[in-house]
Amino acid sequence: MQAFASDTEAVKALKTKHEEIKKAIGQVIVGQEDVVNKLIISILCNGHSLLVGVPGLAKTLLVKTVADVMDLSFKRIQFTPDLMPSDITGAEILNEQRQFQFIKGPIFANIILADEINRTPPKTQAALLEAMQERNVTTGGMLHKLPAPFFVLATQNPIEQEGTYPLPEAQLDRFMFQIWLDYPSFAEEVNIVRNTTGDNKINLPKVLSAEEILYYQDLIRRVPVPDNVLEYAVGLVHKTRPSAANAPAATTQYISYGAGPRASQYLILGAKCHALLNGKFSPDIEDVQAMAVPVLRHRVVRNYKAEAEGVSQEGLIKQLL
Repeated sequence: MQAFASDTEAVKALKTKHEEIKKAIGQVIVGQEDVVNKLIISILCNGHSLLVGVPGLAKTLLVKTVADVMDLSFKRIQFTPDLMPSDITGAEILNEQRQFQFIKGPIFANIILADEINRTPPKTQAALLEAMQERNVTTGGMLHKLPAPFFVLATQNPIEQEGTYPLPEAQLDRFMFQIWLDYPSFAEEVNIVRNTTGDNKINLPKVLSAEEILYYQDLIRRVPVPDNVLEYAVGLVHKTRPSAANAPAATTQYISYGAGPRASQYLILGAKCHALLNGKFSPDIEDVQAMAVPVLRHRVVRNYKAEAEGVSQEGLIKQLL
């Protein structure tokens, strides 16, 4: 890995790498610039992401492409109703020497694609909790460290709920972002069909290595944050809690439970990365606001009145902003 003379030089290199990653992903994924940006930010901040969208919007292809562009190991886990926790984490078996030996599951990779994560029961969903938070797996009383960096990029279908198991709040809270994918525009869809129905063969470059990702994660944590920005982020999260002293009318009227401290942490980390990628050396309030919706939308629990009146999480967050 290249050695940098200063953090300023490293920030410029990060911005260049970011453009190269977007250009490489753009060879496969047409449009979805905001989704790609959020996914890159979550990786640089050492966070996990939940991609939500109707079938056919290239959620799985996007994650696979990100793994290809970054020189990282990649495993896909197809979540089904009969999937067991040991199918994810691994299991101990009796080997030929009649000794127990741990066989690693697919979770031992840098990027894990948890495809249709809500199609497996809570017992199996819970197998990811320790891995996502602690970056290790415990089986048979033994602790096994996961490779670094480690990311869970999960997909979920928002319209088909038959045979699914909603993710518990504890698991949702471990995702830095919930990223919604929308339909492509007419022009984008024309390009998608043109690119995918021909005989084009794309060779994706390896833009970022594991060592570089770990370095840039440390760089982002070293970015200074002004007190007013820090207080704004924490104040925004407090406004999502109905029990808070400064809770606005929209919160007390429509929200059952607000976001926890992890939301404040991710708002600041995301703002730091967003600032660096936009040529700034310290985040401001606009950077926090840019992160607000993907960080908070899955942490704000609406009450019955909000659902009855069609008030969305995004609408509530924009009111709080």
